[in-house]
Amino acid sequence: MFKKIIVANRGEIARRVMNTCHEMGIETVAVYSDVDKKAIHVLEAGESVCLGPADPSESYLNIEKIIQAAKQTGAEAVHPGYGFLSENAAFAKRCEDEGIVFIGPSSKVIKDLGDKIVSRQIMSRGGVPVTPGMIEPNPDPARMAEEAGRIGYPVLIKASAGGGGKGIRIVNNRDEIEEAVIGASSEALNSFGDGTVYLEKFFEKARHIEFQILADTHGNVIHLGERECSIQRRHQKIIEETPAHIMTPELRDEMGKAAVAAAKASGYVNAGTVEFLVDENNKFYFLEVNTRLQVEHPITEMITGIDIVRKQLEIASGLELALKQDDIVRRGHAIECRVYAEDPEQDFMPAPGRIVYLQEPTGPGIRNDCGVYSGFEIPVHYDPIISKLIVHAETRGMAICRMIKALSEYVLLGVTTPIPFLIDVLKSQPFQHGDVFTDFIPRHFSEWKPGAPDMNAALAAFIVDEMTGGRKAKFRKNALDKIPSPFQTLGNWRL
Repeated sequence: MFKKIIVANRGEIARRVMNTCHEMGIETVAVYSDVDKKAIHVLEAGESVCLGPADPSESYLNIEKIIQAAKQTGAEAVHPGYGFLSENAAFAKRCEDEGIVFIGPSSKVIKDLGDKIVSRQIMSRGGVPVTPGMIEPNPDPARMAEEAGRIGYPVLIKASAGGGGKGIRIVNNRDEIEEAVIGASSEALNSFGDGTVYLEKFFEKARHIEFQILADTHGNVIHLGERECSIQRRHQKIIEETPAHIMTPELRDEMGKAAVAAAKASGYVNAGTVEFLVDENNKFYFLEVNTRLQVEHPITEMITGIDIVRKQLEIASGLELALKQDDIVRRGHAIECRVYAEDPEQDFMPAPGRIVYLQEPTGPGIRNDCGVYSGFEIPVHYDPIISKLIVHAETRGMAICRMIKALSEYVLLGVTTPIPFLIDVLKSQPFQHGDVFTDFIPRHFSEWKPGAPDMNAALAAFIVDEMTGGRKAKFRKNALDKIPSPFQTLGNWRL
């Protein structure tokens, strides 16, 4: 097993990886940019190395600086987390060349599966059903119109590289194709340095269901079951759950075998996720493989009891999987809500700023993977994720109730978050009934506004307070501090 690893990421995922490392007695090295000097992952690491300016290209995306940090600290391996360099084949290759273990699949596998066209070709050869569409790239709008006419509108123009919802356009008729090709290609070029696009069928009423896989260097591949990821904004997930509402033992077995086949066809090693689209008739199609640890991995951990990061480390160190497919037992139901500094009223635009006060929800079956603290300034330079709130309960209904309670008790002052929006989604009849599809938010919440505060209740409380004389606060200066503590300003109280 490794003695020291460097975590090439930041925030909650860096902290999550370090937690498992600390349990396993592995020393950790954090990397950070100038604006992240006081970030929680830096404060909790055994060592830390500053990469430079806030711009990602000068810090978290700078391969040379991270390689140098690994050498400087004597780290044997690098864990990339998710985002940044986690699916960068060039980074994985540099690690291989420098004798540093990349905790993930090989650079060749990352390159192959990172290209959606190549991955579709691999899956087709491996017998995995793929979404109808093009197997070869072709930027010619006339050729794309021909293919769209063959499979039927609507269709998707998609970037071959990258992910995160970038480089995607929905096309409803032939007249929209040329503009969509130009727009998707331009966005993909700016985001990933590759403007290659292709076309595939767009299912208007589809579910996004993914399977977690584990594959070791000894040829063993298993899956840990599915995650339902259909609640999305801008093609990015914000609520995930497991098991999926529509899943039957037969469908799970069929999709699980397809996920394992996908891993074997591509030569996959380590933890990964095989993503599928499932249509209204429960027919599924391969979408893509995420060659990294997924943001939503905790819900699988909650229902299986398996630490996926620990498995990543064990596999990367050469150990054989001790688990067989029949050993995987799923218990209960788990839900994850992503909490960002963003404004759902403004199309979920980022809303970074200083967290004035943070109080995390607690209780049975509640887990909050958090990367911030009271007083922390959320930078404008990176993804504004604050935390991932996860709950686990015996049934889906109980898990929904537990999540609503946890979100209601989550106190985050100073920045705008989608917490009220998430609560309304969870309370909605479509979600409660499991009618979740990839168009859930535009279909049901396109005009969402936060509920007005209950002014009548506030007025009633004020009147009662006035009639009873109120609780007069007693201010006494603290001898050690000019600012009185809450215990001095609460008024009459007793323990």
